[in-house]
Amino acid sequence: MGNRFGRPLYSIRECYWIIYNGFRSFGRLKKIKDSQNMSHQFMERIMLAVTEVNGCELCLYAHTKKALESGMSAEEIQKMLAGVIDDVPNKEVYGIIFGQHYADTRAKPSLKAWNQINDGYGQELALGVLAVTRVIMLGNALGIPWGSLRKRVKGKADSRSSLGYELAILLSAVIMIPVGGIHAFVARLIGIPEMNIRE
Repeated sequence: MGNRFGRPLYSIRECYWIIYNGFRSFGRLKKIKDSQNMSHQFMERIMLAVTEVNGCELCLYAHTKKALESGMSAEEIQKMLAGVIDDVPNKEVYGIIFGQHYADTRAKPSLKAWNQINDGYGQELALGVLAVTRVIMLGNALGIPWGSLRKRVKGKADSRSSLGYELAILLSAVIMIPVGGIHAFVARLIGIPEMNIRE
């Protein structure tokens, strides 16, 4: 299935790894919020950028509202949703571009992209950018089929999806969420790195 950007929707396998990575990053996201090393606006800019790539209408609606509440202007939000980052503060550009790259590569970023934000931000903030990106990816992966099913029930079927796809992802999520959570917990216990790229 292609979305409005011509990208295939996430498979069940991809959704599982997105869920796993999201769970791996929940603790990091809480830590970065508590430390206040990343502004709320920076987080929302990453979330908008990732959601724009993935095309999740439910997440676009929710995070547009949150971005406005964080103090971002409607004009900047509209630009970000069009993929334009002219108004993004210079210090946030690499984080936004990494988030877009992460989504565009279907959660398989290049080592070069990861090293750029690691070198530019330091490991702690780079892992914060990764956490924000992974958590919104989790929301997008499940929000797309949920939003499409809601539209279908209202008689406005999403042309990029099918009833079979929507039900398969959402029913599989009932198993994938607890299993992915346990998998992530075990990985953290045995010391598997949060970011592990092989090239």
